Amino acid sequence: QVRLVESGGGLVQAGGSLRLSCAASGRAFSSHVMGWFRQAPGKEREFVAAIRWSGGYTSYADSVKGRFTISRDNAKNTVYLQMNSLKPEDTAVYYCAARDTEGLVQFAYLYKYWGQGTRITVSS
Repeated sequence: QVRLVESGGGLVQAGGSLRLSCAASGRAFSSHVMGWFRQAPGKEREFVAAIRWSGGYTSYADSVKGRFTISRDNAKNTVYLQMNSLKPEDTAVYYCAARDTEGLVQFAYLYKYWGQGTRITVSS
């Protein structure tokens, strides 16, 4: 059984920063990819960023490139999403996800495991 637990959400003003964490447990993750997705009210879930546990290769959505950074701590089985220069349009519930193959894919249906989500609200 895989368990993903997100933390770090909250309310922040536009231009501010937040860091999300996703702690993974239940399996060895050396061959997995971890992703962050978000879902705003009334919208579909969308890809934000992904990282491969082995090698640290990353992928980002165009909307967050240069502002968000995904990283991982293999020893802690934890993935982070550092979010800078936040905008009101970043407001959403952010989900951590994991897949057990190595492609840095952006499609939510290709991720097998999901966390419960953490809410980010960016005020203008």
